[in-house]
Amino acid sequence: MAVREEIQLHKAILYDKLPNNRAKCNVCQRRCNIAEDKMGICLTRMNKGGDIYSTIYGIVSSMAADPVEKKPVYHYFPGSKCFSLGSFGCNFRCVFCQNWEIAYADGVKIPAVAGHHVTPEQSVRLAKQYNCAGISWTYNEPAIWLEYTLDGAKLAKEQGLYTVYVTNGYATAEHLDLIGPYLDVYRVDIKSFSDEFYRKLINVPGVQGVLDVAKIAKDKWKMHVEAVTNVIPTWNDDPENLRSIARWVRENLGELTPWHVTRFFPCAELTDVPATPLKTLELAQKIGIEEGLKFVYLGNIAEDQNTYCPACHALAISRFGYSTRIEAVTEQGTCAKCGEDLGIVM
Repeated sequence: MAVREEIQLHKAILYDKLPNNRAKCNVCQRRCNIAEDKMGICLTRMNKGGDIYSTIYGIVSSMAADPVEKKPVYHYFPGSKCFSLGSFGCNFRCVFCQNWEIAYADGVKIPAVAGHHVTPEQSVRLAKQYNCAGISWTYNEPAIWLEYTLDGAKLAKEQGLYTVYVTNGYATAEHLDLIGPYLDVYRVDIKSFSDEFYRKLINVPGVQGVLDVAKIAKDKWKMHVEAVTNVIPTWNDDPENLRSIARWVRENLGELTPWHVTRFFPCAELTDVPATPLKTLELAQKIGIEEGLKFVYLGNIAEDQNTYCPACHALAISRFGYSTRIEAVTEQGTCAKCGEDLGIVM
């Protein structure tokens, strides 16, 4: 893979200068201690002369005017379009990553033609050009793109756009405090309640850091939070593991928090594991409801996932693929039939 002809370094934020020209990056919970001329684990943050620089500021691998439901986000401006951008690299190394081609990429060695250069100003203009109500940083991990996402989020809010992080949840608390005033939606992966899962399949110590920052997003910054668990046969499909996730979401994020349990397909380095049976997802949904969650959705399946009022069971939102129709939701996010709070932002 050829080195990019021109690497435009952008001065990073959230790092500590250390002796011997080392520097500690604080954008994610790995807190990489980086030697001079070396990269952090995400392969996008470089130490030059004792300072950290981003190698991917404005480098966009993918962009699209997506339905917000594709994130998946079901209870925030349902039916709206969300301009979505992603870059290269990731602070995780999930062996089951569905976007591994960009997530595994080296921020220096990506081909010169692989990415587009899109300024934050251009991203906001494109969002408005394509009649999007919001802007989302997704496809790869937005936490490692902080300098760019922060600049973009500030501009987006000035232009009346909502903002979305589609994240693995491993940003630091100080990262969230920087972007919190400008971030509306925190769509977080809770991949498992098992630390062994995180150690073996992702190479991070455990899940607790993800949970802690999700609570900060909800409690301190009042973000709209939706959680996703990609259910992988033999790895995180144990009913007690799923029950633990559902219980934590209800107790810490609230009973109206949507939990998306999605189907795994063999990919990246985990091609020897079969796709998730539908009955496993249906069991996860049953468990989530038993644990008190009002909205549990199945993902990566052909079946439509409608929203029903948990009180009167009226059809509130109908979905056909990514086509969404508001059936019975008020502007206040309540059921138009009985007045029950659905936790939906319209």
